[in-house]
Amino acid sequence: MEQEIAYIVDGQLVDTQSASSQNDTEHTKILLDNSTESLEVLRHTCAHLLAQAIKELYPEAKFFVGPVIQDGFYYDFKVDATLSESDLKIIEKQMKQIVKKKYEITKYSMSKIEAKEKFKNDNLKLAVIENIPDDELSIYKQGDFEDLCRGPHLPSVKSLNFFKLTKISGAYLGGNEKNEMLTRIYGTAFATKEALKEYLALIEEAKKRDHRKLGNELKLFAFDEEVGAGLPIWLPNGAKLRSKLESILFKAHRRRGYEPVRGPEILKSNTWEISGHYQNYGENMYFTTIDDMEYGIKPMNCLGHIKVYQNDMVSYKDLPLKFFEYGVVHRHEKSGVLHGLFRVREFTQDDAHIFCTVNQIKENILEILSFVDNVMNIFGFKYEMEVSTKPEKAIGDDIVWDKATDAIKEALNENNLTYGIDEGGGAFYGPKIDIKITDALKRKWQCGTIQIDFNLPERFNLNFINTNNEKETPVMIHRAILGSFERFIGILIEHTNGEFPTFIAPINAIIVPISEAHHEYANKLAKFFTSHDIDVKVNNSNDSLNKRIRLSEKQRVPFVVIVGDDEEKSDSVAIRDRREKTQYSMTKQEFLELIQKQNKVNF
Repeated sequence: MEQEIAYIVDGQLVDTQSASSQNDTEHTKILLDNSTESLEVLRHTCAHLLAQAIKELYPEAKFFVGPVIQDGFYYDFKVDATLSESDLKIIEKQMKQIVKKKYEITKYSMSKIEAKEKFKNDNLKLAVIENIPDDELSIYKQGDFEDLCRGPHLPSVKSLNFFKLTKISGAYLGGNEKNEMLTRIYGTAFATKEALKEYLALIEEAKKRDHRKLGNELKLFAFDEEVGAGLPIWLPNGAKLRSKLESILFKAHRRRGYEPVRGPEILKSNTWEISGHYQNYGENMYFTTIDDMEYGIKPMNCLGHIKVYQNDMVSYKDLPLKFFEYGVVHRHEKSGVLHGLFRVREFTQDDAHIFCTVNQIKENILEILSFVDNVMNIFGFKYEMEVSTKPEKAIGDDIVWDKATDAIKEALNENNLTYGIDEGGGAFYGPKIDIKITDALKRKWQCGTIQIDFNLPERFNLNFINTNNEKETPVMIHRAILGSFERFIGILIEHTNGEFPTFIAPINAIIVPISEAHHEYANKLAKFFTSHDIDVKVNNSNDSLNKRIRLSEKQRVPFVVIVGDDEEKSDSVAIRDRREKTQYSMTKQEFLELIQKQNKVNF
């Protein structure tokens, strides 16, 4: 299909003919394809198409905001009716009717005062206006519908042919749970039918791979209302998976010179005041009172590691000092954003802090990135990096922030490592590198992070004795590779569809005896493999052989082992290799060596 060409003229997209008639106006050519730039405009326009359809179906509708997000867009609005998933098809049909009318999209401007007068009876639109710092506001109009928007938009609605509404949910006005609840509809749009079809296929596959669904089927974890929202309960299979992951990473840390430490889970609030967490992160923390003294339950592990550092006199010869901990933290997440293992209130970070000199920053950043690369390759993840700079809410001088940010960029630039920039996305105490992984369904996830911190060492008066026998303040590097075990495992479940690599699979093999006569041999095999740290399970239920095999395979174990007369006589096993999709026989010793080989992970 031939790509349609449009032009951006003064922030507005116009068609080719209109652009050619404005020779005195600077314009930029854009292809209406599935590039990032094109989809941004396409989806922005489609959000307004959604709003127009809602307005035509529900004339009383009032609208808040309709931004473009990753993979699509959404619109927050208010109507008198209660909408459900079944209403999405009705709204989609109305959107298609509007597209057939080929409305041109025009832009005009007015002052903020004029806008407030125009929308004086619309509390949602007034709320939007209050959040816009500009004195002049732009409005986009198509047919009888118009709305505040920065744009740009397409020249008309006629190019919006490939879209889909994907989800409906509730959303608090402005994301504040103290405000009224609005309705939010999500959607997506593409320039071609093929791209939309591919995306929708991935969405359907994602539903099948939903980690909450698979977590229940594979008996990995559970949530219980009596325990509390956002507090996962790890079942035996999930606990075994976690334990294996933790063990592998523990050995990898030790080989890289990290020392294991452990800090307390609650600290006096004045400690959090010194760090700046109380002032800058307090709304996300839980507090309690002990002996009339306020304590904060830790949302991060850094202060415990600072206290470890302070426990001894440190020389420049000791640096870098690398501390790591699987630290349990608690954060006060709003109930509306909790989502399986992806967003919880209690989680465990694979946290580490490196104390070093300024001259050691680059080498340690590169060592961490090598560690990250090793881990991501083992699990089959591709990844990209993003440097996040000083946010509005931050501690420390600009000079210190610039110094830390430059150190990150220099390390990346000198080693020809590609990265993006997230302006204002840093932690409140320092800039960072975010590691964003891409899973099997082409979705991006924020996982690991590397943060350079000059501020906390100064606030806690940390020092080491330098080469001149003088006290000097170290640099603190905050670092996590997985981010949290909970989130990473949730991502891994969906990435692998529950088909975990053998080295972290909760059960390496299920042994299925053909008949009751073979139960003793099956149990003997189980004891043999268990004695060699191989996790196996015997399925000797009263179900038929075929059903037992089928149920065993549904548990997504790497191997299903069938044993009968022939296997018992030859001390062997018949294997169904679920990862390789093959069947073969071997001695029990050969099978043991096969699993042991697959369980070896090289870091």
